[in-house]
Amino acid sequence: MRLLRDVPAETKDGVRIRLMANIEFPTETHACLERGADGIGLYRTEFLYLGGEVAPSEEDHFLAYAEVVRALAGQPVVIRTLDLGADKMRLEAVDAEAERNPVLGLRSIRLSLRNPPLFTPQLRAILRASALGDVRVMFPLVSTLTELRQAKRFLADAMRELDAQGVPFRRDLPVGMMVESPAAVMMIDRFVKEVDFISIGTNDLVQYTLAVDRSNSSVADLYQAADPAVLRMIDASLRAASQAGVNASLCGQMSSAAVYTMLLLGMGLRELSVPPSSIPEIKRVCRSVTLAECEAIAARCRSLDNAPDIEALLHEELQKLGF
Repeated sequence: MRLLRDVPAETKDGVRIRLMANIEFPTETHACLERGADGIGLYRTEFLYLGGEVAPSEEDHFLAYAEVVRALAGQPVVIRTLDLGADKMRLEAVDAEAERNPVLGLRSIRLSLRNPPLFTPQLRAILRASALGDVRVMFPLVSTLTELRQAKRFLADAMRELDAQGVPFRRDLPVGMMVESPAAVMMIDRFVKEVDFISIGTNDLVQYTLAVDRSNSSVADLYQAADPAVLRMIDASLRAASQAGVNASLCGQMSSAAVYTMLLLGMGLRELSVPPSSIPEIKRVCRSVTLAECEAIAARCRSLDNAPDIEALLHEELQKLGF
């Protein structure tokens, strides 16, 4: 692992791949640095909201973010705003009856936009942390342009407040969004004109594309990341981002499974965000292939019409590399 830590995730023909890390807690930064992460591609902030009787204060947020930003010492840190459902938040204003299907309910960016007392302190804290390093903010489960624009207005308001108070922050803070629904993909050509980067969240994208509840064991066998419909969603997102000159990353279980790495590189992906423990293996795959080989695999996958055949092909190719 130490040998791999100090070398880049670069293909045999010299194409540099950025391997970012996913974290849930500030204490995980050491593991990211030990494994040679290029930064934090997904800092989940839900831990601040869970387990307590009251919502975290702006200072609670700031201290948690500042710890990570300082530890990364100039490497990028992408902080995702609250990605929880109202069913987890104990909000008195939420009707429990209306949340019978929380996956389709008041969650993620929808919840934040309807609850400024939750959202504004988090945005202010992210902005304050941006004065300490390369911080970027990312909004989850954005499905409409209206949601994105509303979130950006909240951010602009927080900037004005801090500016009036003389609090330093990064004025050109990069703003990104998660691509997690078919709606976002269908409008991706418009979204990429209004963000600095996108991150394709495959966990939700798979379940929404295939209409499969990934937590329901009765239909778990239908939840397949390699389904051609899902691959088309990813393909379309990457093409739109490339054409717009917008950076694209991918996170979720798909990014951390080595069997998909060659396919994703062949589809045009150049940045993945994975759990720290997955970095060495994904880096090994990247350093074992050429881009031309990956593009050929992606082309073969596009010619297939079902997930089992695609999975079989990918496993076969990975075995050829000795994995």
